[in-house]
Amino acid sequence: QLTQKETSLLKDLKDQEKLCEEKYKKHAAAASDPQLKNLFSRLAQTEKAHYDMLVQMEQGAVPPPPTGDIFRNLQLADTPEKQNDCYLCTDLLTAEKHASHLYDTCVFEFTDENARNLLNGIQKQEQGHGKAIYDYMS
Repeated sequence: QLTQKETSLLKDLKDQEKLCEEKYKKHAAAASDPQLKNLFSRLAQTEKAHYDMLVQMEQGAVPPPPTGDIFRNLQLADTPEKQNDCYLCTDLLTAEKHASHLYDTCVFEFTDENARNLLNGIQKQEQGHGKAIYDYMS
């Protein structure tokens, strides 16, 4: 049973995940580098999975936290047409920072330990998304 505050926070998190998924899809289409397109497409799928987990949580079933870092050993090549791709990366890195901050707040606001573990697991993946983008930019 979720509190009114938890229900409101879940709505905010779902909105954020939906926005991130849409941004990743649009930015994948706009990116020049094929590897960056692939990275953004994979991140869009992960954001969709996060959204689905939050829906389950909203419906009273807390799924186990996500595991694994699918981007740990991702090697991305540097390409000459970076100006547009750099803008896309910066935009999405900002979105990931915001999402991670929202999850950080929610971890402290939820009373159910399983819910906190799920939110913490998603937050770690959001941080991994940011790292993958940062690594690409480097």
